[in-house]
Amino acid sequence: MATGGPLGPEIWLRGPVPPELAQPSVPSAPSATPRRHSFVGVHGGAGTTTLATVYGGHDGGRSWPGPAEPRSILLVARTHASGLDAVRHALELFRHGGAPPGLDLDGVVLVADAPGRLPRPLTQRIKMIESAIDVYRVPWVNAWRLGDLSGSRPRETEALARLTAVTP
Repeated sequence: MATGGPLGPEIWLRGPVPPELAQPSVPSAPSATPRRHSFVGVHGGAGTTTLATVYGGHDGGRSWPGPAEPRSILLVARTHASGLDAVRHALELFRHGGAPPGLDLDGVVLVADAPGRLPRPLTQRIKMIESAIDVYRVPWVNAWRLGDLSGSRPRETEALARLTAVTP
């Protein structure tokens, strides 16, 4: 690498650099466009299709997003024991660089696996996950189970709605 020359975009581009690219640019104002997310299930039946429909975003199923899909991901799991174990495994995968490069892990969405309160051992597992990453909880919605996604979103999911920039 040559020294003494101007530093800037020319170090990333091959060939001559147009003058407008060689000049430092003024940062633009933040975009009003909401950040799009890919919902990625860490196990089958996690609820990625329902979440993508209700909150907007890409339904990744159980696959990492492709190059044309949103690179900001939300891992999705049910709140049963095997779902929470799958979340911990996926977080370890990210921590050790096992996920595809260029993905931004924005959080975990935990979808209730049954109505009512969680047993204490599951609540303790969720607290461990929350100590490592933002967790968004989605309560049991009986209408969703019946396929009716047209109603209002649960008020407990306001933080998730803000993250995905969905308005009521």
